[in-house]
Amino acid sequence: MLDQHRALIYTMIIVSAADSEMPDAELTIIGDIVGHLPVFRDFDRRELPRVLNDCSSLIAQEDGLEQTLKTIKAALPAKLRETAYAIACDLVAVDGEATQEELRILELIRHRLNIDRLIAAAIERGARARFQTL
Repeated sequence: MLDQHRALIYTMIIVSAADSEMPDAELTIIGDIVGHLPVFRDFDRRELPRVLNDCSSLIAQEDGLEQTLKTIKAALPAKLRETAYAIACDLVAVDGEATQEELRILELIRHRLNIDRLIAAAIERGARARFQTL
């Protein structure tokens, strides 16, 4: 079973990998989120490459996305599920345009983590506002 830090990171990874690419900007955002959010204070950032590889291996297995989502849900207490959704939304918003694949992954995360639709909408709007460009 994953710990809470890894479950949050796995959430970011599945969103980043949704369109079969993991752009440098998204990897940078993952590193920034891990480096700055209070929830990751006790996480050793040197573990990040290994966590990325472990998650990629899990996703690559047969039914890997579904298994990854189940693993994330099992590892996250209810109080961190909205946090997981929020950081997933941040990754989608980072490049300014959400792909259909990314939106589908967000929908899966929202459903699997039982995020209320109104709360999800507020989180999504906040992410869009934070990553708005001129």
